[in-house]
Amino acid sequence: MTAVPSSPAPSPLPTPSSPPSPLPPSSSPASPQPSSRLSLNTATCRRLTLADCVDLARAHGIGAIGPWRDRVRDVGVPQAARMIHDAGLRVSTYCRGGFLTGADPAQIQAALGDNRAAIDEAAALGATELVMVVGGLPSMFAGMGFAHTVVDDRDKDLVAARQRVADRVGDLVPYARERGVRLALEPMHPLFTADRGVLATLDQALDLASDHAAAEVGVVVDAYHVWWDPGLRAAILRAGAQSRISSYQISDWSLPLAPTALNSRAMMGDGHIDLASITAWVAEAGYTGDVEVEIFNEEIWARPGDQTVATMVDRYARLIEPCL
Repeated sequence: MTAVPSSPAPSPLPTPSSPPSPLPPSSSPASPQPSSRLSLNTATCRRLTLADCVDLARAHGIGAIGPWRDRVRDVGVPQAARMIHDAGLRVSTYCRGGFLTGADPAQIQAALGDNRAAIDEAAALGATELVMVVGGLPSMFAGMGFAHTVVDDRDKDLVAARQRVADRVGDLVPYARERGVRLALEPMHPLFTADRGVLATLDQALDLASDHAAAEVGVVVDAYHVWWDPGLRAAILRAGAQSRISSYQISDWSLPLAPTALNSRAMMGDGHIDLASITAWVAEAGYTGDVEVEIFNEEIWARPGDQTVATMVDRYARLIEPCL
């Protein structure tokens, strides 16, 4: 989906005095074979079609794919499902549902309708996890191009917005349960609280999920969004103990931020996230599912897809897999 910039972006943060150097290519004569747990999220190769992404995943020995709804809709759900199945790939997650913070009755019904459609699509694709980007404040609806009213533009009540997320998740759980799809709440970095996600920590997501069975509502551990949290290890272990980890997503945090902050993710190893520790905590929590690479970055999108995926496979094999 097209990344919509939020209201005037803050000035880019200064470049660190000693930024991490991009990792060199592997010195081994051949790149290691990736684990079948590696998954390619189609956002990482955003300018490619679903067919391109499927072909790249298969060619590089990747076991799963995480499609976004726009790429699936380009070809239609039945064709997308056949394409993925015929390539022998799993669907690690389906991106995305959510944006549940509207207060107007018409907005609520529209959001529920769109999320039920996303649940149906996930089920048809064989995806058991629907990533939920829960949405930001109504005061940002205009900036994101959403339908809004004057009242929305003044609504900055964060507590009420979080309660509406809880209410809408409760509305959707029975529908998703009947179709074998778990709603996977994705906490987002506080940088995106206003316009993307009013859940900022893994513990907040777990608190909301606790109203429902673990098979009904899970959480996404996206390293880009949660790496800063001083309570992260305890929260990951809590999620594992409750069997609520729906997905582990990886990328890296680089500075300065891009003009559109959403598109600032880096390739693993090219930023500041301690991926080794976070990956070890996820493994300690008992998670054995797919590890999905999701990168939003204009420079990476401009590169040939084969180069991007080859780098992704190499970095996963060297930096992530040894910690699982």
